[in-house]
Amino acid sequence: MVTTANQPPISRRGVLGGVAAVAGALALGAGTAAAETEGPDTADGPGGGNDSPGTAPADLDVHVLVIDGCRPDEIAAGAMPTVRLLAAQGSSYPNARAVDVPETIPNHVAMMSGVLPNRSGVPANAVYDRAEAVVRDLDRPTDLLVSTLLERLPAERGVRTASILSKDYLFGIFGTRASYRWKPEPLLPVTKHAPDLFTMNALLAALQTEQPRMTFTNLGDVDRFGHGDLTGTSLKIARRTALTDTDAQIARFVAALTTSGAWSRSVLIILADHSMDWSLPTSLIGLAAVLNADPMLAGNVAVSQNGGADLLYWTGPAQQRSAAVARMRSLAQATAGVLEVRTPQELKLGPQAGDLVALCKPGWRFSDPTPLSNPIPGNHGHPVTRPIPFIVTGGHPSVRRGQTPSQPASSMDVAPTVAWLLGLRAPQGGWDGKARTEAFQRA
Repeated sequence: MVTTANQPPISRRGVLGGVAAVAGALALGAGTAAAETEGPDTADGPGGGNDSPGTAPADLDVHVLVIDGCRPDEIAAGAMPTVRLLAAQGSSYPNARAVDVPETIPNHVAMMSGVLPNRSGVPANAVYDRAEAVVRDLDRPTDLLVSTLLERLPAERGVRTASILSKDYLFGIFGTRASYRWKPEPLLPVTKHAPDLFTMNALLAALQTEQPRMTFTNLGDVDRFGHGDLTGTSLKIARRTALTDTDAQIARFVAALTTSGAWSRSVLIILADHSMDWSLPTSLIGLAAVLNADPMLAGNVAVSQNGGADLLYWTGPAQQRSAAVARMRSLAQATAGVLEVRTPQELKLGPQAGDLVALCKPGWRFSDPTPLSNPIPGNHGHPVTRPIPFIVTGGHPSVRRGQTPSQPASSMDVAPTVAWLLGLRAPQGGWDGKARTEAFQRA
């Protein structure tokens, strides 16, 4: 079922009240779980995990909140006091990374599937579709080749799920997998996303009317404001505005859980799908022109531009592929602004990513097929945008407090962590991610 939440806009008083509620909730949580103990056994989650094959723990809800495009340093810098408080009262992973390519669609798929792109079929936001001979977004339900938490939890554990995703292509690729999904609206015409105010309205409404036990929410404003911020290389004026507002929306969410009495049964996983890097109009890379200017390659190369990454495809005769790909690599690597050129196999992206992946240096961006194709200053997809915030927090007594684990974490750790908490077994072939069990007290 698809509905639209209709709630009044947030007021300044509401923001202040929300932050106060967060502080109160966190103080209560810290008091109920002050003692630090070893991490739990991996066999069962804090609610009993696999003890009952048909029913998940009755006292535990899990909410995954994605602050799209957020950099870890932006939380520490003070623009997001609510998220900073939540991080301090949980486990914050300073060595967390997005999976390659650090883009929105592949990392949201990694969160819900727990596997790498070479298994999910989703290596980037956009690919060259060889069958259709066109560059397109991976926004179709059939693009996602593996199962996710959204449909497995209801079917196998009796846990109702909800997807509240602000971007149209996320709504598209996850299809009808969740028990309940919200269609993002109003959808802004240029950004093709619903503002965070409306997304949070929808999440709060779904908690009341749909009563999901696991929610998956994308808040897109930080990313969309960051892409277009002309002051991104200096003051980041629009970006900071979005960070402040998104933090206020998360404060509303915590306040609502606290008011309803659900805070003490809630685990929150707050993370980003990638971070962000900014470039000037003078720092553009156009590989399509470079490759098509070469007599050996001209007319037989496709380029899928993903901001900080270009996916390169040989479309000519198969018997020439080896020599052509070597030539493509040589030309791309010699182009100003290119950091490195890797194979999809090296990055574990799978065949949909083509023959080569070119990654740009910090402060640069790809613009293909023409210099006008990518006018936005904020981009991601290259190595500098891999670091992400990754926080495990909440009011549930199992949550460990004040931790900064040194273990590397990944966006694909979300699915195995949620599965461990709710007693869902690994999918066929196992997880590529890891359950972050060190973030919880022993049951």
